[in-house]
Amino acid sequence: MKTLCVSLLLAICGTGVSAQDVTARLAGRVPLDVAALVQQLATSAAARGLPVDPLIQKAIEGSAKGVPTDRVATALRSLVAQLDVAAAALREAGLAQPDTDAIAAGAFAVNAGLSSRHVTALAVASGPSNSVAATLRVASTLAAMGVPPAQTVELVTQVIEAGGSTTDVLALPTAVMAGVSQGQGRGRGLTPAQAAEGLTRAAAARANAPGQGKPKPGKP
Repeated sequence: MKTLCVSLLLAICGTGVSAQDVTARLAGRVPLDVAALVQQLATSAAARGLPVDPLIQKAIEGSAKGVPTDRVATALRSLVAQLDVAAAALREAGLAQPDTDAIAAGAFAVNAGLSSRHVTALAVASGPSNSVAATLRVASTLAAMGVPPAQTVELVTQVIEAGGSTTDVLALPTAVMAGVSQGQGRGRGLTPAQAAEGLTRAAAARANAPGQGKPKPGKP
């Protein structure tokens, strides 16, 4: 359980590798044509303020698994498109120059099935006190676990509005898994979506309790 939260924290780090590092990172680990494509895509991505490291990792992962070169190339181009969508969604949320960690996390969210509007909503919900990158990666994990995207956004938003910190948000996948396990132990067979719904109701109750949660816009 704790390992999942630690992995999420580690995944937030190290996304800001410069394009100049690409050749050295890929040397001897991917075919030359893949390395050339990554260099081309990374140079363009870096010029647009996008993170480069996800492209490097995708190329290395595909080559290590023996994925055909054409499929690796398709995956790389798809990843760049997701990074662009994420960056635009973050700017829509009011982040004029979103950092590369948040953009990479946003692309991860898009790949997990969240829309650009979901990414924007999560970034807005994070506010100045919570890590946008952490929020997006947790939302991506919840979606991958089977929690519908809209419900994922609602759960994360309610937890933050109830005064939850980044640590509280990071704990949500573990809490959902615990809910599923407890339901199975009682013979009810809760799904991740049902477990998330229970957590959402609990967070909403905390947020609406007198003197609890964070002030809503327009309220003192």
